[in-house]
Amino acid sequence: MTVAFRNSGGTAVRSGEVTCGTHVIGALGVDWATVESTARLPVPSAPGARSSPTWTVCVEAWRVPLGMHIETRDVSVAWK
Repeated sequence: MTVAFRNSGGTAVRSGEVTCGTHVIGALGVDWATVESTARLPVPSAPGARSSPTWTVCVEAWRVPLGMHIETRDVSVAWK
């Protein structure tokens, strides 16, 4: 998963993390479960800086039975 970040503030971002919500979707489109994963942000990030880091999102195979698939739908960021 690749997420584009831009520091639009006036000071550098020194720390933070991104949380991804990956949904397990059934064959008929039913959302069966959400698995959250968290990773650190690529810091420091100067004011006005842009970055597009990539993370691998892993879900245990037993959570995704045959005929189901996963989609990362939710992304939230907390920084300091």
